[in-house]
Amino acid sequence: MTKFLDPIERLGRLTLPEGVLSMVLDTDTYNEVDDQFALMYALASPERLRVEAVYAAPYFNSRSTGPADGMEKSYREILRLLDVVRNDPLKPRAFDMPVLRGSPRYLPDEETPVISDAASDLVARACARPEGDPLFVVAIGAITNVASAILLRPDIVRHIVVVWLGGHSLYWQDAREFTLQQDVPAARELFASGVT
Repeated sequence: MTKFLDPIERLGRLTLPEGVLSMVLDTDTYNEVDDQFALMYALASPERLRVEAVYAAPYFNSRSTGPADGMEKSYREILRLLDVVRNDPLKPRAFDMPVLRGSPRYLPDEETPVISDAASDLVARACARPEGDPLFVVAIGAITNVASAILLRPDIVRHIVVVWLGGHSLYWQDAREFTLQQDVPAARELFASGVT
């Protein structure tokens, strides 16, 4: 149990606030097309979402030679997508948020963060948040960057709400979920941290 948020406080933070939500997107964008759609959807929804930064998450499958390669490919894909949007004359809004490299490897254990630009930026953004105005951390890949940020500065759980894509329907034939399998120690740290 965390010393930073009690269960009642955490439950209360699940109520979705009105207005524009500040968020960061942590994504393995090169891995599958759903991440590309998620990035574009978030950027195309300024009436509800203010994307403050985009982080490249590590992944490893047939589309990469390892977690570092997957993260780097995702980083370059994020930049490529943003260049397409920035150069579209029909899109007057400039998307000039930082894009940061994330962890080049998964957590070695549940106590050791992987230092990266993404983890450091998340710590800085979370610490700068006013009380009661959380930063929404939308993670749609391995949770390494987010878990590393929490390990670096555990008190950020008071300033963030994590929305993590993962899991299967109850009728699915197994529980092997790609984003969770990629970094089990990071998933354990996320759930143990008490973050909303």
